[in-house]
Amino acid sequence: MPGPTDPEAVLRRLGPADRRLWGEARLAALTVSPEAFTMDLADWRAGGEERWRARLDDPTALGLVALLGDRPVGLAGGLVSPDGVPELRSLWVAPGARGRGLATRLVAAVEEWARERGAPLIRLAVLTGNTPARTLYERLGYRRSGERPGEHLMTRALGEGGARGA
Repeated sequence: MPGPTDPEAVLRRLGPADRRLWGEARLAALTVSPEAFTMDLADWRAGGEERWRARLDDPTALGLVALLGDRPVGLAGGLVSPDGVPELRSLWVAPGARGRGLATRLVAAVEEWARERGAPLIRLAVLTGNTPARTLYERLGYRRSGERPGEHLMTRALGEGGARGA
């Protein structure tokens, strides 16, 4: 658990010039927590990296990293789905940075992005076996809204305020 003198991570919104930083954070997530994502390192090397980097060029998408110093220790994304609903994507916090409320801060930042777009709700998909993530999302007010093969779909109404709980 972090102590009272530990530095607070800074959230940084990414743009096209931040491809190296985004790639570093994404590779860390896929390496350290492969069970949390549908994409794996092989997918990344077989075209997934370019697909993810293209999101940084998309003005309707959001890319965020959490930094401790210059080291990425978390990431999250926002993407507008084809049906127009904003989605929280790829939330991850490095094991050594957990317990600082970073996941809650990253979720709140993506929710704020969706709110700025005028969205009444936000959606996400979590792998069926990822109980810690599902528990976090439920604590933050997300409710199951459907299923896809291997995934639970969850949504949260976007009223006033951001993600709650830590």
